[in-house]
Amino acid sequence: MSRTRHVERPVEAERLSAALNAIAETGEPTSPEIRKRILAELKAHLGEGREAIRAKLDEDGRGGLCAERLSALMDGLVRAVFDFACNWICPSPDALLESFCLAAVGGYGRGRLAPHSDIDLLFLFPSKQTPRSEKVIEYLLYILWDLGLKVGHGTRTVAETLKSVREDMTIRTAVLEARFLCGDRALFDELVRRFDTEIVAGTAREFIAAKLAERDQRHARSGVSRYLVEPQVKDGKGGQRDLQTLFWIAKYVYRVSSNEALVGAGLLSREEYRLFRRCDDFLWSVRCHLHFLANRPEERISFDVQPELARRLGYQKHPGMEAVERFMKHYFLVAKDVGDLTRIVSAELEEREQKNVPRLSRLVRSFRNPPRKIGDGSRFMVDHDRINVANDRVFESDPVNLIRFFHQAAASDLALHPDAVRLITHSLGRIDRAVQHDPEANRLFLEILTDPDHAEPVLRAMNETGVLGRFIPEFGKIVAMMQFNMYHHYTVDEHLLRSVGFLAGIESGRLAEDHPRACEVMPTLKDRTVLYVALFLHDIAKGRPEDHSTAGARVARRLCPRFGLTPQQTETVAWLVQEHLTMSITAQSRDLADRRTIQTFANVVQSLDRLKMLMILTVCDIRAVGPGVWNGWKGQLLRTLYAETGTMMTGRFEEARQSRAVPHAKARLAESLASWPEAERARMLDLHYPAYWLRVDPDRQARHAELIRSADSEHRKFAYEVRPLAFEGVTEVTLFTPDHPRLLSIIAGACAATGANIVDAQIFTTTDGHALDTVFISRTLDHDEDEQRRGERVALLIEQALQGRVRISEAMDSKARKKRRGEAFSIEPQISIENELSDRLTVVSIECLDRTGLLYDLTRGLSELNLDIASAHIATFGERAVDTFYVTDLVGHKITSQRRQSEIRMRLLGAIGGSSAAREQKAS
Repeated sequence: MSRTRHVERPVEAERLSAALNAIAETGEPTSPEIRKRILAELKAHLGEGREAIRAKLDEDGRGGLCAERLSALMDGLVRAVFDFACNWICPSPDALLESFCLAAVGGYGRGRLAPHSDIDLLFLFPSKQTPRSEKVIEYLLYILWDLGLKVGHGTRTVAETLKSVREDMTIRTAVLEARFLCGDRALFDELVRRFDTEIVAGTAREFIAAKLAERDQRHARSGVSRYLVEPQVKDGKGGQRDLQTLFWIAKYVYRVSSNEALVGAGLLSREEYRLFRRCDDFLWSVRCHLHFLANRPEERISFDVQPELARRLGYQKHPGMEAVERFMKHYFLVAKDVGDLTRIVSAELEEREQKNVPRLSRLVRSFRNPPRKIGDGSRFMVDHDRINVANDRVFESDPVNLIRFFHQAAASDLALHPDAVRLITHSLGRIDRAVQHDPEANRLFLEILTDPDHAEPVLRAMNETGVLGRFIPEFGKIVAMMQFNMYHHYTVDEHLLRSVGFLAGIESGRLAEDHPRACEVMPTLKDRTVLYVALFLHDIAKGRPEDHSTAGARVARRLCPRFGLTPQQTETVAWLVQEHLTMSITAQSRDLADRRTIQTFANVVQSLDRLKMLMILTVCDIRAVGPGVWNGWKGQLLRTLYAETGTMMTGRFEEARQSRAVPHAKARLAESLASWPEAERARMLDLHYPAYWLRVDPDRQARHAELIRSADSEHRKFAYEVRPLAFEGVTEVTLFTPDHPRLLSIIAGACAATGANIVDAQIFTTTDGHALDTVFISRTLDHDEDEQRRGERVALLIEQALQGRVRISEAMDSKARKKRRGEAFSIEPQISIENELSDRLTVVSIECLDRTGLLYDLTRGLSELNLDIASAHIATFGERAVDTFYVTDLVGHKITSQRRQSEIRMRLLGAIGGSSAAREQKAS
């Protein structure tokens, strides 16, 4: 995109050619020995050149200049090899060599290369190739390939090239950026002239449409949002390719030759061009460092490279934000600027397109779709089905119009006109403290926020233009802020906007199939406004040194009165922000069949209306984290917690408990087993301890009875049932076998060895010494029959392990050797042992870095401590595992001894960081 004349190094290039000539003079140039020496010389030249350029990048931080230096290095090498092949490998006896030339095309043609980019070449001929030219090309290509370069090449005549560019827009774009390297310059000039006259002329509209469609497809492949926390620097939304697309369009339509010419063409102002240059240089810096770091053409800024990139780019840690988070925030702000530039150029091109329509057609179009005023008529108008300003002084005359504009857009269901967006971005300084505290501005904003049909898109437009961050400075602090973890897929501001969008989907009923309970409850809320505001603010205090829930509640108490909320509404919003994680944590990491769990949660919630709002907020929060985070199992846990808490808070809990008491549960099962012989039925009713009857629902009790009866009749020591649950997003695997002290550990190991992720486990022992254990594993396959087979593989591996035919530890250690993305993170393990969370069980909670085999090692450690696990609740938040076990000693007592608790902590810390195979060998 920029010229390379400032960074070309003719002295080095001449030295390389001289070195190659000197080698050729020592022997037969075509011999294997000479070729080997030539290749060694080129490798040394390329390696030393790249290392010098990398050092300069570290020194000056100029990414664009680094790319130009790399391109100049490659120019010198390619020209030297080309000349060597022409002079020594295939020398011509004629004074005048046959005419052909070599051009750089595509990315290389722009004169900028990332360290491991492809080298795209075009060999151009006036007519067909000659044997000599074929040998020259073959020698050059094989040398480049042997150097480890990825070379794309075409060998065509001028006519063939023009035919190809007519048929293929990708080739047309590559040739658009063609740059002469060596050979017959007149031939290259002929291609450029004919390309302009025969291809470009009259096809601007076709090219623009193709490039914009290609951009949309690229964004869809790499992730539609520009705020994905592992962005693609080259092809992602807001990445390099978006800037390059702008230049391609400008070069094709206006025949500009450099980025700076965008100003001369009138597509960008001087200030906008400076922003273009800053974005371009920053993205080149990131991409060049990324290639050097990965030592390959890596374009994704993954978690494992983000900290080192931040260090190389000079970012420092600040209170509340790690250096890597500050680097990524800068990246996302640049991506946003790229989006702004894209809109600016698109608007200018659209305006010119309108002007270039033939006069009569313009007249007809204006009659069909004339601009019309909306609202009071003095501020805004509809211009080509989009909202625009009535004049350029609308925001100057009354800055509150910056909020009215978006309110009118929502009310009229109109997209924003690019001209208005451009004026808004230049008027942001008018949003001062007076506007922020203006009652009318805040009333309009609250209406935007609580509009179930337009809240998310309009808020996103306010954020993209910078209005939202200026109007609410607290929100401005979290714009483009990423959280360095694998759980959150988006930046904090994008997460908040998406959560509001999910709430709107629930209120409108659009998400009734996914969230039936939330959609059922939403219309019964006393105050929907409170819930919208709470969702918008729930992560507003991320990036601060203190807990973001506590700090966020303070922010809510400060902002809500400004929005016009009453003191009671303000306190409810603050409470929801303070407790926005409580329901999720309780549902995923506590035993919901334990009365104390429900009582503790009910004490926090205190009212049914708060319970309803917290349930809906929790659903929206989890859904907005990212694709694949929400599943039906989490929904089932939330529904269970909601129902049990509601029952307790309405005073029906004791009645409900009595209805599920042991005698009643037995009576229900007896009724469902009425066709059984009396003796078999009586034995089944005496087979379970009270905990089983209180925790397992009647349908599952009946299925368990059939499983046990079948195992007994067939004299099987091991029986299982696999049941895919599509809506819950899990597969239920139930096992019946003689009890074994390490059974849960073996189950966990078998699941991990087969790639199955356990999300919950229920463990029961029968009165005749059998184990009846159920684990719920995350669903990964679309069809029930495939999930059925997957669950059966897990069960069969467990059976083989119990029979001694398979060593789980060996399978686990083999699995653990595979590289995990979580290796980029470090989490200090936390272990808590509490006796207040359950009436009869001790709750052991472990929070640490997730890894393959972790649950196997933890459950093995607990079993070796002679602890009886009553239930296990497994939650994973990206790289963070939060596993909770309800345990007793072997005689059913809580663990109250401090010495015993210390022993448990030490053993679990060892399990978190140790090798399962080594411990098994030691134990045996």
